[in-house]
Amino acid sequence: MAITSATNPYSNLTVTPKKESTAAPKAASLGQEQFLKLMTTQMTHQDPSKPMENGEFLTQIAQFGTVSGIQDLQKSFGDFAGSIASSQALQATSLVGRSVLAPGTQGLLKVGGEITGAINLTADSSNVNVTVKDAATGEVVKTLELGEHGVGSVPFVWDGINSNGVAASPGVYKIEATAYIDGKNTGMTTDINSEVDSVSMGSGLNGVKVNLTGLDSVDFNKVKQINSLGSGV
Repeated sequence: MAITSATNPYSNLTVTPKKESTAAPKAASLGQEQFLKLMTTQMTHQDPSKPMENGEFLTQIAQFGTVSGIQDLQKSFGDFAGSIASSQALQATSLVGRSVLAPGTQGLLKVGGEITGAINLTADSSNVNVTVKDAATGEVVKTLELGEHGVGSVPFVWDGINSNGVAASPGVYKIEATAYIDGKNTGMTTDINSEVDSVSMGSGLNGVKVNLTGLDSVDFNKVKQINSLGSGV
């Protein structure tokens, strides 16, 4: 009885909290322990006439190490991507209210304003043209003849005056560029200067987007140039 009463205080102690706190680390290392036990068992019970070759043994170890390494790498990349996204968001918010040059085919004409941008000329051309069209109707409003230019970025400016010498109505206009190359007119891509209205945060593969005033949004990483305040639009 004395022994029983002496051991009662110890028997009332529980280690359940300690087991719960260490459950996660054990689960994390369980895969490696199982692998090593499996390899040991396999080597112990292998056919003596057909022993496991070193190459096969090393291959199995490498496969296990690769899986474990990929999991660690995925986590590292996830953390890195999150850091990049946060950095981009901070940079993008500083663009609100400013003008940026980005790939596009439309520009917003404000009252008394102009539409500016650049043509990405892929080869020397004897004649480069920019056609301004009404985005809603497709009607040609003005054709800018820029003449001869070498390969590279060719800037253009439409002052908002139509073919009749009258100020065009404010709104969205489509910009099309062509260049006479190797005996034929070839379509060229354009970059348009536009004002940044706001910034949107995406998720997953959709990153930070810059929303352009009166126009669509563009990926932040596609912005080619940030214009000084009061210029570019």
